[in-house]
Amino acid sequence: MRRVRGPAAVLAAALLLTGCAQSVDPIERLGKKAAEGVRPHRSAAGRGYRHWGLVRPLARSPVHPDRPLAEHPGAHTPPPVVDHVPTRDPVVFLTYDDGAERDPRFVDMVRELRLPVTLFLTDSVAAPGYGHFARLRALGAGIQNHTVDHRAPAGLPYAEQRAEICGQQDRLRTRLGVRPRLFRPPYGSYDPTTLRAAADCGITALVLWRAALTPAGLACPHGPRRLRPGDIVLVGPGESKDLSLRERTARVLRAAQQEGLTAGRLEDYL
Repeated sequence: MRRVRGPAAVLAAALLLTGCAQSVDPIERLGKKAAEGVRPHRSAAGRGYRHWGLVRPLARSPVHPDRPLAEHPGAHTPPPVVDHVPTRDPVVFLTYDDGAERDPRFVDMVRELRLPVTLFLTDSVAAPGYGHFARLRALGAGIQNHTVDHRAPAGLPYAEQRAEICGQQDRLRTRLGVRPRLFRPPYGSYDPTTLRAAADCGITALVLWRAALTPAGLACPHGPRRLRPGDIVLVGPGESKDLSLRERTARVLRAAQQEGLTAGRLEDYL
């Protein structure tokens, strides 16, 4: 897996091989009984993909390998830094930072599209609304670490970096019952001390991004809106305040569909 040294603005394209693999639903991962409690009513699901700004149905992601594609580092081994997943599966990964936006309609979007998303939460931002993220987690959303106070880690002493990362591990376990494996450093800022502190807090990968949604559109290394399999996309927070989180998500999904791609679950691959 390729290491990167700062936030990347990269993404690209591939063909969707329809009918070649089974599909998997993030809700179904919860088990039959739990899934029944979060599935949409018929009337809600009937609004369909057009209601959420898509021009065609969102393809289901293929079944992932039994073991993640990335090898987990050993104890106290610096975790890899990734901005994409090396896979031929026709998927990109939608990620969201901080936790400031708590639009209940985004929960509906995730539910009705059965959309796999990964949320990197900062306690100082997300704390007033952890109930919102509990609902998303019940729908299969991944909950991951984005520090306690959103400080840029690079250059901070080990003790401070460890407190930011381990402290958020503890908070997320207490508030949401999850202890993350993935960590996104605020602003994409990290140094060797960050990697050591992250490993000591139980983190198995530092996750950056290869493409990001900007006011001008989707910033990718191979031209506007060009995505490739395995790209990690930063969907939010948004720089453009005139677009809701739902609209920004739909914009990324439309760009992915143009390249024959769909949304995959990042935690299945890392």
